[in-house]
Amino acid sequence: MKPLNVGPPDMRSMIADYMEKGYLENIIDMFKHDENMYAYVGDLIKDERLIVRIGVSALLDTLKEEDVGHISKAISSILPLLKDANPVVRSDAAYFLGMIGDRDVLSFLIETANDRDENVRVIAKEAIDEIEAKPPS
Repeated sequence: MKPLNVGPPDMRSMIADYMEKGYLENIIDMFKHDENMYAYVGDLIKDERLIVRIGVSALLDTLKEEDVGHISKAISSILPLLKDANPVVRSDAAYFLGMIGDRDVLSFLIETANDRDENVRVIAKEAIDEIEAKPPS
């Protein structure tokens, strides 16, 4: 696959627009062919369109199975969201980190399990449980 010749803001918009239009398979292929795409996951989580945020869940759920070697590259764009002002964004970030399942994020999730928002605390604890239930790799 030939790399697209667009800059980061354009790429973020394009991915979100494709997600909104239901082109998830195309986005999955883009991520599988270019690991640098994982840097956009955090921006997609913060997108105001519900369909885009739901698409992130489907995207990561697929990639954790089909792109095991690169899925952890999404972590660096998700971790800052644990401190976002919006509790929905914080809880989504905790959920996705649990979905990815990398043990290196446990300390961040443990801190988030003390969040001021009850829903964030619950989701962070569930993410911790999900990661700890997985056998170490």
